[in-house]
Amino acid sequence: MIGIFKTNINTDLDKLKVITAIHKEFPIQACTVDIEDCDKVLRVVGQGCPVNEGEVIFLLQRMGYQCDILE
Repeated sequence: MIGIFKTNINTDLDKLKVITAIHKEFPIQACTVDIEDCDKVLRVVGQGCPVNEGEVIFLLQRMGYQCDILE
């Protein structure tokens, strides 16, 4: 399953921090951030299981970022 989020991740350094933290916390297959998009889209692909969107949002908020499910 895939989780798609709207964030305020703005720099390549922020992008690296977030992707690294997500890989450490969750069993995921892939994680990307499009900092060129106006919504700074975070895409998380679960590894054989659904992405827990609430936990991803909570992790990013703990790190100081805004994160919401992209609708």
